[in-house]
Amino acid sequence: MDAARWQQVSAQLDALLDLELPRRSALLARIRAEDPALAAELDRLLALEHTDSPLDTPLVAPLPGARPGLSVGPYRLEHLLGEGGMGQVWLARRDDGLYQRRVALKLLRPGLADPGLRLRFTRERQILARLEHAHIARLLDAGISADQQPYLALDYVDGEPITDWCTRRDAGIEECLQLFLQVCDAVSHAHANLIVHRDLKPSNILVTPLDDVRLLDFGIAKLLDAPEPAVERTRTGLRAFTLHYAAPEQIRGEPVTTMTDVYSLGMVLYELIAGAKPYALKRPSDAQWEEAILGIDPPRPSAVLQRRADEAAPHGKPALRRRARRSAGDLDNIVLKALAKRPGQRYPSVEAFALDLQRYLDGRPVLARPHGLLYRTRKYVRRHRWPLATAAAITVVLALALAILGWQRAQAQRETDRARAMQALVVGLFEHAGSARAARPLDVRELLDAGQARGAVELAGQPGLHAELLGVLARLRLGLGDYARALDLLDRQAALIDEAGDVPASLRLEASANRGRALRLLGRPADCIARMDPARALAHGSEGRLPAQAAEYYAQLGRCRRQTGEMASAEALFRHALALRRGRAPLGPGVAENLADLASLHAARGHTAAARRGYQSALAELQRGMGARHPLAIDILRALCAVERDGGRIAQAERHCADAVSLAQALHGSHHPDTIDARRLLAALHVDQGRLTEAETEFREAHAWLLARLGPDHVDVARNLNSLAIVAWERGDTAAALRDLDAATAMLAARGPSHGLADVMFNLALVRADSGDAQAALPSLEESLALRRELLGDDHPLIGVAQRLRGELLLRLGRDADALVALRDAARLTRAGYGGDHPQARRAEHALALAEARGDPQRALQRLDPLAAAEAVDLEARKAAWLAGASAAALRCTGGDVARGQRDGGRIAGELRSAFPEGGSVRRQATDLLSPCGTLPDEQAGAASRAAGR
Repeated sequence: MDAARWQQVSAQLDALLDLELPRRSALLARIRAEDPALAAELDRLLALEHTDSPLDTPLVAPLPGARPGLSVGPYRLEHLLGEGGMGQVWLARRDDGLYQRRVALKLLRPGLADPGLRLRFTRERQILARLEHAHIARLLDAGISADQQPYLALDYVDGEPITDWCTRRDAGIEECLQLFLQVCDAVSHAHANLIVHRDLKPSNILVTPLDDVRLLDFGIAKLLDAPEPAVERTRTGLRAFTLHYAAPEQIRGEPVTTMTDVYSLGMVLYELIAGAKPYALKRPSDAQWEEAILGIDPPRPSAVLQRRADEAAPHGKPALRRRARRSAGDLDNIVLKALAKRPGQRYPSVEAFALDLQRYLDGRPVLARPHGLLYRTRKYVRRHRWPLATAAAITVVLALALAILGWQRAQAQRETDRARAMQALVVGLFEHAGSARAARPLDVRELLDAGQARGAVELAGQPGLHAELLGVLARLRLGLGDYARALDLLDRQAALIDEAGDVPASLRLEASANRGRALRLLGRPADCIARMDPARALAHGSEGRLPAQAAEYYAQLGRCRRQTGEMASAEALFRHALALRRGRAPLGPGVAENLADLASLHAARGHTAAARRGYQSALAELQRGMGARHPLAIDILRALCAVERDGGRIAQAERHCADAVSLAQALHGSHHPDTIDARRLLAALHVDQGRLTEAETEFREAHAWLLARLGPDHVDVARNLNSLAIVAWERGDTAAALRDLDAATAMLAARGPSHGLADVMFNLALVRADSGDAQAALPSLEESLALRRELLGDDHPLIGVAQRLRGELLLRLGRDADALVALRDAARLTRAGYGGDHPQARRAEHALALAEARGDPQRALQRLDPLAAAEAVDLEARKAAWLAGASAAALRCTGGDVARGQRDGGRIAGELRSAFPEGGSVRRQATDLLSPCGTLPDEQAGAASRAAGR
């Protein structure tokens, strides 16, 4: 490199060395972009920054003849393990046949003719022969090979440096100290044999896979009972130590003693505890290291750990700060005493050093600091911490028990006072109502209004008690179906609770659950979640003390999440509530209620059989614990009715719906929300059965009630409009059906995506398709299908039902290939979700058979005839069979077998007239299918009708 180039490299190198690592990397990247060759040279020079100084090892030539496979005495070299000042260390194997053993073979450099160095090599053999210790690598053999190569054969230690071992294991301070005491024991043994190691450093202290220490390399040790060779007395000679771990007296060239090893052990211990060396040099040259060792006092290890914690990433800060606190005090003093600049200020021996460390581990006073009264007391407490902690704990428990008894007594008195005040208020309310309205029956709603007004006056100065009264009134309003009035009361209750501040957790949880319930019943599940979520932490913290209230909170929140389509979250909440009620609050209907909640999730996912089993288990649990006439039984019976209807089991569904209506009327009367809902579901079954007049009357009465109680924008009003539209469609009044469906769609669309909106849009497509307008029906159906996929997933059986209608529409529009794809998907999904015998699966198979066999009547008949003749024990299955039979009859009428086609068609028409005297969509569809058969014989239809009547 010429002078000009060196000036450029030198200037840039100085600039880089003055920077911290992040800024250094950024500058180096800029240089690399401008001059890659210069950057490569700087990289090479920077890599030398942390390497050992050339003065640390002799400047000698490498061993030219050493190579793998070479024989040295009775050993064969395998590969190089390391290289030092005196020579090389190879992994070798005994090769003379006497025995098999792998050794670490140390070779003297042949170029070292200096008799002093050879003397040191010979002395190492003498030294190691005297050392027999579990933690010192043993001398196995020594000699000179045929080519005059001196060698030592030592135990081969398969291990890693002690610092690397502690870092990799993330070892705690106590674990590091226990390992370090093994090192002290080994060095103490060497000192007892008048041997000083003089080069103690992590690379000479290996930890084996069995977590045992092995001390290596006594090649520079000094025999205290032998005169020191001249080469070692000369400071200008070759260094026989590693600078970073050298004691001040080694730097100054002064005599070496056992306290020199104490210093080096202190350096190793410092690095084990602090994870860094004690001197943070800006530019760590040999000169600066010597200056630091001779003149700079090392900082406390705890201070280094604290600085590392401040600079660490957030996840690493806590562990470093705990380690800093653990090392502060005694351990700092022990390490700094070992690192004293003057040998006389250090521990006098390694045994004294190890003893102080053991006293630290045992919690006893250490010798590295003066023993004041406070210090000795603290050590006594720490040494006897368990007995003292037990005594203190007993004292604290007794004090807490007395305090809790006093608090419970005060709480009990407060509860008694509140109960008396509430009792006086309610009794006074009834007394006043009885005297003021003796001439006419007592109206419950008027009584609640009076209670609200009286509570506002009498409890004006007691916000907690007033809030409790409003909660009671709100629950009564919810039971009456006055959801909006109940929510208004609960909003006022929330404001009072915030005003009072100090109210029981039970009241806060009950208020949150009741508020969520009111919002859900008002069709506002998203608002329910937003209002209830802030109390989640309170519920979690109250599970042990208030399991019933916490379980009710989780159950209500789960119902709101179920309504927004968050099925997985709802299931987790229901299961948590069920576990609380079964484990700590088994009384009441809560367990049955949560079993029904879980069954509702099965129903929403299309798992009809699992939903049926879940509802039946819930009903059995309720009847076992609370009897058959509990209000919750109405909800479970109604849910069972809906599940059976979805499964095509109309007879079983009607029985459960009738039981729900009967129980609701008995418990609540005809105009209660539970009664109205049960009657609406029963009316839907009447539509399926063709009892259209009866169903329409029921839906119109329910509509008037819903409008009066819930207002025109409630989701239940939209659902009832959907039901009225289906009745109109069954009657053939397409205009009325479309009007009601459009109104219901607008109301539900304003609330966002929902199952109800998907159902109404499906029905809108169905009505438009039945009117013959396939082009107008398809967009509504596509929107419904997209909504169902978003809410239910791609494999729900309701997707299959929608795909069947889509395939039929596509066939009408001439898109045969797309239609076949949709119909095959419909057949697969309905069969997988409902089972092959379900009416929806049969209808999908019917549509697919017609599409796949277009132009091949015989092939179509082979698939339709089994569907028409399949066992049909329920009305929905019979509908599927009638439609399949009508399609088969039409194919025969157009395919040459007119007589049979007309005979089968007449039978089907007669059965349909008998089953659906008021008409209906199935009868209308069958009539359309049978149109190719012409006018059916009256006698056939009459005979079929009479047969059906029998």
